[in-house]
Amino acid sequence: MNRTKNWIKRLTMTCLFLLALSVTVQSITGIDFTSFIKKIFQLESHAAASQLASETPPPLEEAFDWSKYPKTTVIATGYTAGYESTGKNESHPEYGITYSGVKVKRDLYSTVAADLSVFPIGTILFIPEYGYGVVADKGGAIKGNKVDLYYETVEDVYTNWGKREVDVYIIEQGNGKLTEAQLQALNENKSMQVFRQQYISSERK
Repeated sequence: MNRTKNWIKRLTMTCLFLLALSVTVQSITGIDFTSFIKKIFQLESHAAASQLASETPPPLEEAFDWSKYPKTTVIATGYTAGYESTGKNESHPEYGITYSGVKVKRDLYSTVAADLSVFPIGTILFIPEYGYGVVADKGGAIKGNKVDLYYETVEDVYTNWGKREVDVYIIEQGNGKLTEAQLQALNENKSMQVFRQQYISSERK
């Protein structure tokens, strides 16, 4: 009990001392000590924010020179693994499985559907504001220069994409095959992790 009282007394005396010190400094120098301390904290916060901003990588759209890749204009829509897009429920044995055999994925490299006569399985596209898309699927309504971008929910489709005409960049032409191992390797490429983390963080907001 006495120890607690002594601690409270010391804390009170320390506070009174600091208050007296601030009043003394202000009377001698004319500087508002409280405002001075606040200004220091503001400057430190601003410096910390500037440092964080400088360490944050630019979005993928700005990080690379996409002009060196061939591009084509497509109509891009969004789809999910659900009944509304595929006619399959979660109880269906092929729910979430693409034509290529890999599972649908929303990641730095996401699975997308396309007309396979235009973009063969395994083709890697860069879609501005979506990210990398790897052609893994096809669809009855996906004919010609159309792509269907995978999203996890219907809400994501409408909120984040909808339907757009967009220029996509052909990063790599597919050979008709895609495996889970290949898709995983793309998403775990060490040099791309900084972009992956940035992308996943923004997608989950």
